[in-house]
Amino acid sequence: MSDLNTLTSISEIHRMLGYAKPLHPLVTVFRHTEAMMAQFGEYRFSSELYLVTLKEHIQGSFAYGRSNYDFEEGTMIFMAPGQVFSSVNESRDPGGWTLMFHPDLIRGSALGQAIDSYHFFDYEVNEALHLSDLEKRNITELVLKIESEIGQNLDAHSQDLIVTNIELLLKYCSRYYDRQFYTRTNLNSDISQKFSALLKSYYYEQQQLEAGVPSVRYCAEQLNISTSYLSDLLKKETGRNAQDHIHHFVINKAKTLLLSSDATVSQIAFQLGFEYSQHFSRLFKAKVGQTPRDYRSVH
Repeated sequence: MSDLNTLTSISEIHRMLGYAKPLHPLVTVFRHTEAMMAQFGEYRFSSELYLVTLKEHIQGSFAYGRSNYDFEEGTMIFMAPGQVFSSVNESRDPGGWTLMFHPDLIRGSALGQAIDSYHFFDYEVNEALHLSDLEKRNITELVLKIESEIGQNLDAHSQDLIVTNIELLLKYCSRYYDRQFYTRTNLNSDISQKFSALLKSYYYEQQQLEAGVPSVRYCAEQLNISTSYLSDLLKKETGRNAQDHIHHFVINKAKTLLLSSDATVSQIAFQLGFEYSQHFSRLFKAKVGQTPRDYRSVH
């Protein structure tokens, strides 16, 4: 694998690809051509840019974060600033496009305020979005509009129209991810069951006494998926995100211990993995509406 390169600007990516100076300093769209693939070869970089890419007609592997993924036709991958991205062993039958934009493009806009709500920028590559032909056409039409705006003489409306179309593109991707969650019900249910089994096993083996209350990150790593994908999957499947599930599990165990033992609240907090009993009491009251002592006294 080549050394890690860091990309900080649209101009830099154009120079890397051997392209002319960008028409807009904060956003670009480029097509996946054979020449581009030859220019990159085997590469690895981190970027201070947002990246949205559609891969087509390519056989090879692609990675960021912990995961690798073999390309399929109509696969979309998203990358936020600061992530590490690599591509290896691609064949020379390219297709698709990549949209890249600098965070400065959306600062002060509604999209700038909402960008963190698009959790798929934090998904692992094996959690990529797979599009139907119709979905692919809808997304590509928006990219063509962005490309057209970039290619025109910039005026007072250009940036607003570009940002509006990027936001619309991301909203469509959210819709298509919802569809993907829905159509993969069996897989989602399997992960949900494994998540529940993981929590039970964690406390059965008393790992909380050494490691504390299980975190979403720990659970995601054990299930080999990203924290964001796990939370979104559980939210679609059960109505509660991963953190809510952990809290629900811990509170149910707390209720049992409060009513079936003479242990003090501090001792129960320790048994559940809390370093400080006040943290346990605060969480219990937030979720139950009563302090642990009040709950014990009225049941």
